[in-house]
Amino acid sequence: MSSSQANLRPPNELGPQLRAWRDTRGKSQLELSLDTGISQRQISFIESGRSTPGRQNVLRLADALDVPFRERNTLLLAAGYAPIYSEGSFDDREMQGVAKALKRMLHQHEPFPAVVMDRYWNVLMANDATLRFFGRFIDMATRPAPRNLLHLMFDPAGMRPFIPDWDETAKSLLGRVFREAVGRVIDARTKELVDSLLAYPDVNAEWRISPTMENAPLIPLSFMKDGHILRFFSLVTTVGTAQMITTQELRIECMFPMDEATEAQYAELMNPTEQ
Repeated sequence: MSSSQANLRPPNELGPQLRAWRDTRGKSQLELSLDTGISQRQISFIESGRSTPGRQNVLRLADALDVPFRERNTLLLAAGYAPIYSEGSFDDREMQGVAKALKRMLHQHEPFPAVVMDRYWNVLMANDATLRFFGRFIDMATRPAPRNLLHLMFDPAGMRPFIPDWDETAKSLLGRVFREAVGRVIDARTKELVDSLLAYPDVNAEWRISPTMENAPLIPLSFMKDGHILRFFSLVTTVGTAQMITTQELRIECMFPMDEATEAQYAELMNPTEQ
């Protein structure tokens, strides 16, 4: 083993991780074998620590198990290989093309709110309508950067007082955390985020469990302002051709009025008629 490989994690860590991912995806060794062309016997040897696969086979197994890029790096390290998926800042030169495209998407969604978030619901980009809309309810300048959309909704000093049927909305948002997690797996930082949300007053710890919630084509979200309920739905998209950890973990959320009444009330809220 080379000196560089000696500093990486020992190969015997791969087995438990591979088995955990296979259990998470609900696949048997036989099913994984059929998906990858790697023999069931070889997969059994890998999981028991009796065999270490080549780098390409690690990637084939990860691909068949739909392992996110960040966790693929972890599997590679566990097998004794260097990680291959880069993670850069959103401001890096490599991200400039993606950032420009996202900025155009947000601009084209005006006059309605749209944001770009990272894996942990931190807002990385927002169009003008987003800040103006939420600014009609609270002083957005008091929210620390990066602004976290979930904390904005759960915080009694944030948007929470303006959300009708807040209990149901909170449960729905927590359900989204689980459904929309990258690779459909909750990592340590996401667990910390959920715990911090549950720490707010009058949040029921049982809300964290949402196994029966299914993906909905539309995500409803309502706000109360001046006696009127503004009903919206959101559409969430991802970067489908992601080649970096950073881009794979991006989510674009766009809000739309649910009905004509909301659209009219929204226009009045954003552009009040001078008296």
